[in-house]
Amino acid sequence: MARVLTIGAAQQGPVSRDESRADVVERLIALMRQGQAMGCDLIVFTEVALVPFFPHWHMTDEGEIDRWFEREMPGPDTQPLFDEARRLGVGFHLGYAELAAEEGEIRRYNAAVLVGPDGAIIGHYRKIHLPGYDRYQRGQPFQNLEKLYFRVGNLGFRTWKAFDGVVGMMICNDRRWPESYRVLALQGAELILMGYNTPVHNPANPGADHLAPFHNHLSLQAGAYQNSTWVVAVAKAGTEEGVEQIGGTCIVAPSGQIVAEATSLTDELVVARCDLDLARLYRESTFDFARHRRIEHYGLITERTGVESPGERGG
Repeated sequence: MARVLTIGAAQQGPVSRDESRADVVERLIALMRQGQAMGCDLIVFTEVALVPFFPHWHMTDEGEIDRWFEREMPGPDTQPLFDEARRLGVGFHLGYAELAAEEGEIRRYNAAVLVGPDGAIIGHYRKIHLPGYDRYQRGQPFQNLEKLYFRVGNLGFRTWKAFDGVVGMMICNDRRWPESYRVLALQGAELILMGYNTPVHNPANPGADHLAPFHNHLSLQAGAYQNSTWVVAVAKAGTEEGVEQIGGTCIVAPSGQIVAEATSLTDELVVARCDLDLARLYRESTFDFARHRRIEHYGLITERTGVESPGERGG
């Protein structure tokens, strides 16, 4: 019997600096209810979904910075989302800024949780590939200060048995790195969930601004196909506090095909029926790692080309 999971990718339009968490949660609940009415088993929300993407601003006051972070999940403002998920019998993925007490200190992470239809947390992930800078950049139209406000995630890339399959998570810039998908795929991931806040303009490489939507989908489609997995990628879209962000929320099949895509830059639910057995089909044919990858021969290739392998350099 096919393992068909109906998934809703819940794109968000801009969140303003003055918008309360309670108001944002109401927007998320509206999308969740819409998804439940359309038969969704799982709703995927975006990166740092509860507040504006504050790394675009430079802040020095610790109290001002911490106001954008969640000290607990669920907390007073997010508990209604968990309660509604349980009432509707729908699971969800939520990205948020996490304030964690660890080893005697307070640490900040760009995080996400996977929640079951019973409202209980199944999995927890912290972003590993942090883009941008760790200090203010003069002359830029906006900042990208993830390295200043967040620590590198310390939970690794993990998978969980959930929703009748094997599920992994990543966040935003993780999607651009092949190893993110491969590490999850080698753990059996049949479904990868993520959110992203990606500006149209890249101050470090403005000549490629017109390619931002293309590079987004290129990364997602290549990762899905080369690793035989479904990928659900959800944007914060539109112009948020002066920063124009790409949309392109989509659901990608293990074939690399985009099977559903957002058509707006506002709150929009994109829905697809995802047969998890399709991941198994590709993994047992074209991308059968055990049969088709001969790691021991990679060193022979490097000897002929004169290029050192990672092992020859000590890792």
